[in-house]
Amino acid sequence: MSLHAVLTVPISCSGCAEAMVRRRPPWFEHGMRPPSPHGRFPRLAVIDAARAVALLAMACFHTLWDLGSLRLTPENYTATPAGHAAAEIIAGSFLLLVGVGLVLMNGDGIRLRPTLLRLARVAAGALLVTLATRLVFPEAYVFFGILHCIALSSVLGLPFLFLPWPVVLLAAAAVMAAPSLVQAGWLDEPGLWFLGLNRITPRTNDYVPLFPWFGLVLGGIVLGRLGLPLLVRSRLGAWEPRGTTGRAATFAGRHSLALYLIHQPALFGLAFVLAHVIGPNPRAGLKAFRDDYRAMCTRGGGEAAPCRIAARCAGEALRREDLFREDGRPYSVEERSRAQALSRACYEAAEGAPP
Repeated sequence: MSLHAVLTVPISCSGCAEAMVRRRPPWFEHGMRPPSPHGRFPRLAVIDAARAVALLAMACFHTLWDLGSLRLTPENYTATPAGHAAAEIIAGSFLLLVGVGLVLMNGDGIRLRPTLLRLARVAAGALLVTLATRLVFPEAYVFFGILHCIALSSVLGLPFLFLPWPVVLLAAAAVMAAPSLVQAGWLDEPGLWFLGLNRITPRTNDYVPLFPWFGLVLGGIVLGRLGLPLLVRSRLGAWEPRGTTGRAATFAGRHSLALYLIHQPALFGLAFVLAHVIGPNPRAGLKAFRDDYRAMCTRGGGEAAPCRIAARCAGEALRREDLFREDGRPYSVEERSRAQALSRACYEAAEGAPP
């Protein structure tokens, strides 16, 4: 049919509506996104929302860390096994999304200008984190944290976008297994700590080394290459936020770097003010004291059960006598003598006889 004939079809033509419906492509019929030209994926709101969820989880974790470090909670729960597991899950989710994002941005070939601009922003953020933590926490500043890992992984991951996905999956497994397999003394040099193959655990408030974490970026690349074509043509991929929560989530996901840099100083500032208003939790540090007491007690020849009972007794006795110095204030000679007497009495009561 000629273009002129198409343009002059009467609007009242019987059966035209039915014919148009029959010609609709499958993605239109099911509310899906149309495929992008040149093999490039569109920006997906659901990916932005997933990034926002990871950001919210990280903010909750940092809030808990701030409260613990300022002694507003009985202990720093982020330092517990559950806290360590939560930190790894949150960091892992971000790095998986980094791999997916590399596929989204460069699915049809490396887009040099957007890639360099994104890399510059992430690298600048990483440098800002290092400088800020060097001022605030000089003994445990962040020299290679999550942003540093994202910046370097974003460069190293580019060639893997174009290798066969089974090869990328094998590389991901090798990177994640490397810390358990590679052992060499020269890797303990501080200048190589960013690799993560060192046997020494550095003192830092955020440590996300290349091995094993780059393996999760590679896993995200595999996930993106296999899953994004399906997601783009699905109802989930076609999702667009309608309510306030959805729009806020996608906004946060699109501006995750800025929110990451802002949220921790803001949260720490609020916790700092709260600590000065209400003071420390009266039980802050008790668990750490008991753990240290038990360790020293057993090293000194005490039995495990009496040491455990004495640790609890001594902690409560010192707190009751206002001698529990979790903040590091020094003891006077008299206070030290009283504290030692309380500790000795607790052990004698727990064991039934002097050690």
